Amino acid sequence: MPYDHPDSPKHNEAPANTAAEAAIIGAILFDNNAFHRVSEVLNPTDFYAPAHQEIYETIASFIPKGTIADGLTLHDHFSKKGNLEAIGGAAYLSDLIDRAAFGPEIVDYATIVRDLAIRRELIEIGSEMVSVATTPGEDGSGENQIQTAEKKLGALAMRGSARGGFKGFDLAITEAIKMATAAFSRDGKIAGISTGLTDLDHKLGGLHNSDLLILAGRPSMGKTSLATNIAYNVAHAYKEKLNEAGQKERVDGGKVGFFSLEMSSEQLATRILAEVSGVQSHRIRQGDFEQHDYEKIRDAAKDLETLPLFIDDTGGISISQLSARARRQQRSTGLDLLIIDYLQLITGSATKNGGSRVQEVSEITMGLKALAKELNIPIIALSQLSRQVEQRDDKRPQLSDLRESGSIEQDADAVLFVYRESYYLERQEPEDNDEKFQAWMEKMDRVRNIGEVIISKQRHGPIGRVELYFDANITKFSNLDRHHRSADYEE
Repeated sequence: MPYDHPDSPKHNEAPANTAAEAAIIGAILFDNNAFHRVSEVLNPTDFYAPAHQEIYETIASFIPKGTIADGLTLHDHFSKKGNLEAIGGAAYLSDLIDRAAFGPEIVDYATIVRDLAIRRELIEIGSEMVSVATTPGEDGSGENQIQTAEKKLGALAMRGSARGGFKGFDLAITEAIKMATAAFSRDGKIAGISTGLTDLDHKLGGLHNSDLLILAGRPSMGKTSLATNIAYNVAHAYKEKLNEAGQKERVDGGKVGFFSLEMSSEQLATRILAEVSGVQSHRIRQGDFEQHDYEKIRDAAKDLETLPLFIDDTGGISISQLSARARRQQRSTGLDLLIIDYLQLITGSATKNGGSRVQEVSEITMGLKALAKELNIPIIALSQLSRQVEQRDDKRPQLSDLRESGSIEQDADAVLFVYRESYYLERQEPEDNDEKFQAWMEKMDRVRNIGEVIISKQRHGPIGRVELYFDANITKFSNLDRHHRSADYEE
């Protein structure tokens, strides 16, 4: 016989509850409306008994098409297929109806069956890991095995969460009011995670969960500096408390993950150390400092050691690897903000499969947006700009300057550009000490330490420009004194 009887002793060897399976199927055969109560929770493969798998799969093919699934229709179906006896015969179909669960308990039974299926799959994944580890194939390196296992476990975790589906509007309204209340009670009236930059927070409302933000700029504009400044500010502000259930919950700041695909973790740490200590990063690297500088560096290092800031400097990482590591980080230590430096250094599958770079970038941006929603955190992805910026008189970037701009602009919730006029003005210094030089000096004095963040797209708020103070010596952006803003600053 192709199938064992669902109640045979063999089915007790693995985690399973065939009685609950029978009760679910029986309830559906008695009243097809019951199927809609469990269909989102259960897949046919969640049933342990092969006969139950076959019956539920048939039910799942009948009911959505408007075909009645009961003892008679299933009897006819399996008779025509020639496997009626394999699923237990007419007597077992009748027996299933007698075992039917009634009322709300059917959902509880479905949850039990799904949980047991997950446990069986965990056993299978574990057994497979042992088998592959002991007898690896051609591409059976330890690193590849870990990535494969993480991918399977991540998929299983999502399966177990049973998230998704429609929410009642009352729940959505409750969440919206909760967010507004939190913003109202905070200094600065922001709903999301504070960047530590007051005017930027004012424009953005902070960094919002599930949002993908693109931070772009030409080389030397300071986009990495701004990203590290935000990372430090968020991590440094992190506070937690015990809620009524005795569980820790975030009340300010956040735990930050930073994918540094261009710089090493040491280089990134040196930048942040320079920002906090006030000692130039190149002097730190070269050991060119006095005793009082050393004390500043030492004190800053002690402060930084306890920061919930985690760096991954793996180069050439794929979007799937990045997503898996972010999920792992959130499960293990928590993750409230993810920063990626930078987007064009992530690899996708499109080009490997003969697709274009534009298709690959589209895959990456869609993957990042999906990851932001899945982890329910803001993601900041840095991006390079095309050279066409340099060909214009006005060097301020715009959306069309984004490389492979279509998908980036479409998938992003906000697009921010970093621009420093002083960078270009320094390269236009007149040679003669005349009126032109004096005019140039006056303009340099106005913009020397000014950095702009241009918000060119924001799905949930206004666009516009924010001016920040920029200290090139320690590559640090900070709040600009309102009394020293340029006259054309846009509120």
